[in-house]
Amino acid sequence: MNDWNLDEVSSFFNSHSSGLIYFYTPLCGTCQVASRMLQVIENMVDVKIGKMNLNFYPELAEKFQIESVPCLLFIKDGELVEMIYAFNSVPFLYEKIKQLLR
Repeated sequence: MNDWNLDEVSSFFNSHSSGLIYFYTPLCGTCQVASRMLQVIENMVDVKIGKMNLNFYPELAEKFQIESVPCLLFIKDGELVEMIYAFNSVPFLYEKIKQLLR
């Protein structure tokens, strides 16, 4: 899972791609757990996943109305289809990805 910048996010949306965008902050303990969960997920599914430190992108927090971190955006064909804050478990995320992005 690579850190994305604004150009990469714009390109992702403009190419009508599907995948996940994970927003976090480095000092957030829950974000660290969520990151580990997404690393497991990354090995289970063939889905593009990018992560962004929300401290550096307040304009995206405003655009997507992100209320807290961790936050995971589900993007299908360049459109936001769902946003979650509670990652719950790896099986939960796996099922959510299958449901929303397949």
